[in-house]
Amino acid sequence: MAAGAADSIVDVAGVQVGHHQRLDDAWATGSSAVLVPDGATAAVDVRGGGPGTRETDVLEPSHLVQQAHAVLLSGGSAYGLAAADGVMRWLAERGHGMQVGESPEHVVPVVPAAVLFDLPMSDWGNRPDAEFGYRAAAAASATETRQGNIGAGTGAVAGPLKGGIGTASAQLPELPGAQAGARIGALVAVNSAGAVVDPDTGLPWYPLDGLRRPDDAEIAAARAHADQRPGRRGPIGRPLNTTIGVLATDLGLSKPQCRRMAVAAQDGLARAIRPAHALTDGDTLFALATGRRGDLPAPGAPGWAGALDAVCAVAADVVATAIVRAVLAAEPVDEVMSYTSRYPSAWE
Repeated sequence: MAAGAADSIVDVAGVQVGHHQRLDDAWATGSSAVLVPDGATAAVDVRGGGPGTRETDVLEPSHLVQQAHAVLLSGGSAYGLAAADGVMRWLAERGHGMQVGESPEHVVPVVPAAVLFDLPMSDWGNRPDAEFGYRAAAAASATETRQGNIGAGTGAVAGPLKGGIGTASAQLPELPGAQAGARIGALVAVNSAGAVVDPDTGLPWYPLDGLRRPDDAEIAAARAHADQRPGRRGPIGRPLNTTIGVLATDLGLSKPQCRRMAVAAQDGLARAIRPAHALTDGDTLFALATGRRGDLPAPGAPGWAGALDAVCAVAADVVATAIVRAVLAAEPVDEVMSYTSRYPSAWE
């Protein structure tokens, strides 16, 4: 799976990413915006039992709205959904959105959103609001590739380790109807109930190059805490869960095809996190298609099913890679250890 130039979702033509966060003694939370200001076909797949979402019904393939203009990922649990207001405001000020009147400013930006539960990582009442979303949108660029404790991943925890934001991309194989060099990418905020790392080996469930098996002493110490849910000021006795993300391609896909891509991408989540899709998780993945590099064959045309299956297979791998990278890039926050602090010998 050959990566794109930045090995990030911003390798996908038409996609921009921006983050805003606060990380200090009283805050550990943030928001991430994936912008497609010119619009992109969009879909969603929700597998977790405790989702926090906004504007997901409009993405149903049979519904009127065909495109989204951004997707928001945010901390703050249900409170964090307010950050989508800021993304909408930023887009509307620039005339991006669904045209609903004769004047250029008569637009309604479509901004689906999903949130993760990171409230115990901040003092009570400190959570993302519309200003977080506005600043994330204002910071968006086609060169943003940072990972770890940033944006929606700032207060994320993945099993017994610090979670975060991860991203990855891949170049798709040659497909009928598509231009050469079509890409697919993912941005994922990993805040899972399940673990990304196998406690018996100290290595991610989904293997990536560049790691060695940690020392036995490090593995034993990690196993002793494998069932604990860490918070920044000590163990947490309540859920701190949900993995949320955005998948994007520069192919042109219909809403049903986007939906299929989002469904398949959840397989990547399940490969990288064990267990996945728990009742206390709100696992949600969005899919965007900007259409900058040609269209897949229409349903029923020769080769259409095989082409879509090829896209879906890569989608799952890209999501799994982004999830592992989120944990590898994360840094400790108070009592919450990171992978690099728990298993330092894995990098030697």
